[in-house]
Amino acid sequence: MQKLAQNRRRQMDRALRWSLLLFVGFLLVTHQVLINGPLVSYDEKINSQAKPQFDGLSGFVLRRLDDLGLRSLTATVLLIAASIIAYKFKTWRPLNLAMISLLSLNLVVGTFKLVLGRTKPRDGFDLLHAGGMSYPSGHASNAVLSWGILAYLIYRYAKVDRYQGRLASAGVVLISLTVCVVSLIRQTHWFTDLLGGLFIGSALLVAVITIDRYVPSKSQLH
Repeated sequence: MQKLAQNRRRQMDRALRWSLLLFVGFLLVTHQVLINGPLVSYDEKINSQAKPQFDGLSGFVLRRLDDLGLRSLTATVLLIAASIIAYKFKTWRPLNLAMISLLSLNLVVGTFKLVLGRTKPRDGFDLLHAGGMSYPSGHASNAVLSWGILAYLIYRYAKVDRYQGRLASAGVVLISLTVCVVSLIRQTHWFTDLLGGLFIGSALLVAVITIDRYVPSKSQLH
């Protein structure tokens, strides 16, 4: 029992270090945005590239792909799924985990958006403290954290093996990258907005999962 507790503690420490490393990555990107550093030069280079035009059905599909990072959609899906799991296993834990994830995301990302006030590419200029809400990308951070927590809940409470768990993780990565590419095409975010969003979303995802795993539950299957 003591050895198991020690292994769990080592795993938690390692995961928290990863979370801290991801958060440092987010702070480094934020610093580049604040000082208009070399990384920001890629924003204009990427934004100035010719973008494919999507009209009709293709435009509709592109917007629906963009919705995969929409806060209202991701939060609704996560809360519904967490509620179903909580009801089935007679525990509030999945719902609590979903709520903590969403609250932490809104608090951290919302604070940085308000403080930096960065404009979006479609505004035609890149300014800070101009009333914008571009940095960090809520779409990127929402996609990583919300779909990531959903995949984690399914893995923890459903009868899936590690291979299926890895497939779910790959799905989260694919969704997140798709949302980022679509945002670049639609000019709703700068490249550094998306990079910062991926970093902070991943940092919060690892932190929340680590805390949940450190306090095990008998209703969880993994």
